[in-house]
Amino acid sequence: MPIAKSGNPVRCQWTSDDLQMIEYHDKEWGVPVHDDKLIFEFLVLEGMQAGLSWSTVLHKRGNFRKAFAGFSVEKVARFDRKKIDSLMKDPGIIRNRLKILAAINNAKMLINVKEEFGSFDNYIWQFVGGVSKVNRFKTLKSVPATSRESDSMSKDLRSRGFKFVGSTICYAHMQATGMVNDHLLTCFRHDELLP
Repeated sequence: MPIAKSGNPVRCQWTSDDLQMIEYHDKEWGVPVHDDKLIFEFLVLEGMQAGLSWSTVLHKRGNFRKAFAGFSVEKVARFDRKKIDSLMKDPGIIRNRLKILAAINNAKMLINVKEEFGSFDNYIWQFVGGVSKVNRFKTLKSVPATSRESDSMSKDLRSRGFKFVGSTICYAHMQATGMVNDHLLTCFRHDELLP
């Protein structure tokens, strides 16, 4: 395990000194996710992040879980105007009407995808051939914002009616759910997450 002079493990630089970001980096980011509910949660959160920092979204994650029925796809798909109005008044989440409507829409579209593919997991992981793609980046600057795979995922999701799924959001989703391992080579998690 790479160790810094401070005695702490070497991490990707984006974690800073934020304890919640460090915990997320060390335990979740880049870990392959195959649970449909958790994949949906990340899809919603990545959409909510658009134009904001991940730290902002991460610090509201618990509130999002409460507000979005534990990210139950079936429940979110049934959110009505009254629920949308209550979400718009919830100071614990990001109150952006377009993003909230996109999350509800995407739950409905996800149900259709599950019917076609058996699970959202089967569908989403096809874009990397079912196996985590391992990258070997040395610096944060060399990590891309998009990839050929995220372009394909974005295009296909949009063709199925999903919203807030541009290539950048899709790539961030791929990083979060372990479809790609973008931990830097110097980070202790890179080798721990090798397939």
